[in-house]
Amino acid sequence: MSRQWADSKDGSFKRQVSAFNEIISPNHPVYKPAAGRYWLYVSLACPWAHRTLITRVLKGLTSVIGVSVVHWHLDDKGWRFAPVEDASTDKSQCYTASGGITTSVDNTSGPFGEIANDSSRLNIDSTFDPINGFKRLSELYYKSEPNYNARFTVPVLWDTHTNTIVSNESSSIIRNLNSGVFDEFVPAAEKDKILNLVPKDLESQIDEFNSWVYDNVNNGVYKAGFSENSAIYEKEVTNVFTHLDKIESILKSRYEALDQKFNGDQDKILSHFFTVADQLTEADVRLYTTIVRFDPVYVQHFKCNFTTIRDGYPNIHLWLRNLYWNYPAFKDTTNFEHIKLHYTRSHTRINPLSITPLGPKPDIRSL
Repeated sequence: MSRQWADSKDGSFKRQVSAFNEIISPNHPVYKPAAGRYWLYVSLACPWAHRTLITRVLKGLTSVIGVSVVHWHLDDKGWRFAPVEDASTDKSQCYTASGGITTSVDNTSGPFGEIANDSSRLNIDSTFDPINGFKRLSELYYKSEPNYNARFTVPVLWDTHTNTIVSNESSSIIRNLNSGVFDEFVPAAEKDKILNLVPKDLESQIDEFNSWVYDNVNNGVYKAGFSENSAIYEKEVTNVFTHLDKIESILKSRYEALDQKFNGDQDKILSHFFTVADQLTEADVRLYTTIVRFDPVYVQHFKCNFTTIRDGYPNIHLWLRNLYWNYPAFKDTTNFEHIKLHYTRSHTRINPLSITPLGPKPDIRSL
């Protein structure tokens, strides 16, 4: 995700197509699976990058693929890292769930007024790039393609052997991480915890769910928030809530069926309460990163304010809190401070005074 505005003459928002989209496979002529060879560059604010972090944890790959986290503030030169000279040479924190940056303990962000856009708190605002020592994400793009002339987006999956970008397409990265090509490198103690997020018998259902959720919800909030025409905004924001209604209906039906099946046993219900099946899948991962940002950011910043998730969608709200509180891969990669500060400080055309709202409080309610 980078600074992206309406690219069309009618004021509607058009998302950039990813420029790099290779896969890692034993059969690939260049990109072979190996432990320690690949590196993820992410923003904790970005929902697309967040997908890759969650998948990396769910697949047991935190010790296999390292992570660097860019600063939450996106300036005119793009994403930046902490200066290498200010960083420790110890890379161990890069192999944690969120690349060495911890999440909020009490889930209540702020105060924000004391935090400057050029704040350089190592392992709080950003981490460093131990692979290349770069100061900017753009340097990765130019090293891979000297004539690159598009936006510098996250996530980036980097190959340390060829010093090039494998992929900057989040949907491709998470499919690749899930494919099993890295399973042999997962520590023995973690192997029995490995999940298959796209089981063959559910793949068509997952793909179908993802297709309309992506266009109407994941990207829908951006089409509403970045629109520069009132009529287009009104159309897009209405479309977002039409499809949230659809998701609410799906989850309501699923909850009612599980409630009947398990005779009201809430623990058993929640252990099977997911979007397309009785198990956690990629569909849940991809939807989560939008829904967890909805109340803290999209309601006020992108004007998606028909209602909040917590007040208007009881089944989506329960599904969200179940993932956050019961599955560490989701909680440990969700940083509300980065999320709030990034959107409200980086999108100055939307929020010219760069004042970051303190609410909602708490960022996410308890289960």
